[in-house]
Amino acid sequence: MKSRVWAVVFLVAAACSSLLVPRAASAESHAPIPQPGSASAGGAADVREGIRAMVTGARDRVFPALVNIRVVTVSFWGGKETKGQSTGSGTIISPEGHVLTNAHVTNNGLRFRLTLADKREVSAVMVGEDPLTDLAVLKIDPSFLAQSADPLPVAQFGDSDELMVGDLVMAMGSPFSLSRSVTLGIVSNTERVFSGITGEVEDLEFEGDQRTGVFTRWIQHDALINPGNSGGPLVNLRGQLVGVNTRGGTGMGFASPSNLARQIADALIEHGEVPRSWFGVTLRQIQRTGIEDGVLVTGVLNNSPAARAGLAAGDVITSMNAEPVTVRFAEQIPPLLKKMSEFPIGGEVEINYRRDGEARRATVTTERMLRERGRQTTLRGWGLNLQEITPYMARERQLETTQGASISGVRSGGAGDLAEPKLAWGDIMTALDGQPVRTIEDAVAIYDRVMAMETPSEFLLVEFDRQGKRQVTLIKPKSPRRDDPPREVPKAWLGVATQPVLRELSKFLGHPDLTGFRITRVYPSTLAAQADLRAGDLITAINGERLAPRGMQEAGMLNRLIRGLNIDDSATVTVVREGRSLDVPVRLERTRIGPEEARRDENRDWELTVRELTFFDRDDNRWSESVQGVLVDRVERAGWAGLAGLTPGDLIVSIDGAPVPDLAAYRATMDALAVSQPARVVFVTLRWSRTQFKFAEPEWKPIEPGITDPTPAPADR
Repeated sequence: MKSRVWAVVFLVAAACSSLLVPRAASAESHAPIPQPGSASAGGAADVREGIRAMVTGARDRVFPALVNIRVVTVSFWGGKETKGQSTGSGTIISPEGHVLTNAHVTNNGLRFRLTLADKREVSAVMVGEDPLTDLAVLKIDPSFLAQSADPLPVAQFGDSDELMVGDLVMAMGSPFSLSRSVTLGIVSNTERVFSGITGEVEDLEFEGDQRTGVFTRWIQHDALINPGNSGGPLVNLRGQLVGVNTRGGTGMGFASPSNLARQIADALIEHGEVPRSWFGVTLRQIQRTGIEDGVLVTGVLNNSPAARAGLAAGDVITSMNAEPVTVRFAEQIPPLLKKMSEFPIGGEVEINYRRDGEARRATVTTERMLRERGRQTTLRGWGLNLQEITPYMARERQLETTQGASISGVRSGGAGDLAEPKLAWGDIMTALDGQPVRTIEDAVAIYDRVMAMETPSEFLLVEFDRQGKRQVTLIKPKSPRRDDPPREVPKAWLGVATQPVLRELSKFLGHPDLTGFRITRVYPSTLAAQADLRAGDLITAINGERLAPRGMQEAGMLNRLIRGLNIDDSATVTVVREGRSLDVPVRLERTRIGPEEARRDENRDWELTVRELTFFDRDDNRWSESVQGVLVDRVERAGWAGLAGLTPGDLIVSIDGAPVPDLAAYRATMDALAVSQPARVVFVTLRWSRTQFKFAEPEWKPIEPGITDPTPAPADR
């Protein structure tokens, strides 16, 4: 192990000298390598300093252009729309503020926030994504650039084709959302592909309906990368970007080559997408096939350009536009697919091929490669996710048309789930309320119209296609309005918390012949607290009526007995204390409101639900009667309130300096904010015994059109 380490050290030293000093100027370029323990001039210390100088120099060329990316995402599944957060890394690649990163970092992105090297935070907008290579480009808010006196630092691209196995590289980024970091490793493979047991290159996917990595031969390296490093640069010792780190783990990292990344970035900046030609074939290398030259066609899609030209599975393509084609190994498949995608869209490609040993020729007229995944939205009130039917989806699912809206999720218990027959994933909605649905915009417009009605019809007709069968069903467009939960009629209550004590536990407590209810807390400021009841007392009877629970299913026995009495009645509570039985007179009082009965307010703009503070909340948190506010009940993690740091259990005591003593004051304050629409709102909260300030930055302007690529539906959906 030691000799291997020394070998690497001196290999790096040689690299250092070759980069820092021209070979012709070095009279000692062929000097023998000193061995460990030798007294050679300079020694290991000089080597170490040389390595450090190179790493530091390369780091300093790229670090200023490294950014941390925080993304607010929106996903559509299960008939719901869910916001979340993700993080990644990126690199500034142009003075105009273009940032190169991974498509899986920006995937489903709604808002993008970047932290620059000088720790300033800026917003960014999407320029374009290319899922097929898992690359994306963002652009820093131009208003920030206009206000900044200094030009942006920009990283320089290097030539990834120059990389060799064993070259030292650095992975930079923000692992686990921490501040920027750098790790050092070596290149393990410059043309890594992922193939299955058959040897064919496998399609990689994210989110199950989007291919990725189709045109990529990855740079495999062992510079440590972790979640959050995605999209960060892979850097050579010249300080040049030679790759974009995309995936990794278990000591292996994989980066998209910089030559590919630069080409994709240029296309995204110019077009917002990467225009590509499409043939409609799948290919396999000829290794182990017995074929001597060419590339094997393993599949041809129906009605594709290749199918119309007469190509079929089993054909062997030998040339394209008179240029010979031979693919012996899996590593040669991605470059060939990339080359095919770069033929002019709609242009003719002359194909020479063999079928059963007979030479043939075909002319393929290419088509534009289609976007795979459609835009999405949610009809919240009905618990339905809808997805646009792209030509690609129609082709893959053998649909006759792209018209309609594909149902991509159904919420359990929602209107779509309760319909008979139920709506299900994969159904194609074709009409609503007698109106045709040709696009998801049509479905949203009809939904908005129906939901705006004060008294819509009890049922709404939905026409849909299920695997070619035209069906109809009825849904209830409006569920009963969810009012505040009903409150119980006030009944008698004893202000203590108890736990049932069964026979086995009673033995350990020194009462082998007794069962009952052990007092775990006497609530302060209650009539029970004024009586001689104590925590630890074992209640065995009320007004002489024996309490003897035989199992946990009888845990409510004491409460049922108390509630059968009258408020303000006096009751005799028999307890066992320190081995003695005592009769304690207690006056009963009315029940207190619990969290289940508390009134609530749901604010869709803030994606925040709060409820009134109850007696039991105060007791659980040890808050005095002077503590007032509203309790956070539910909060969307990536909504305005969630991004400010509000969490369930927080007590909101003031908003923008206005006290919030109760639910009515909270509602009035939030209504006032909706009118004034301030850029920043301060929440003062109490979490246990700690007062906290939470800063929210609401985006008051509605996001249109409410159907995403991905953009969420408006709040009332």
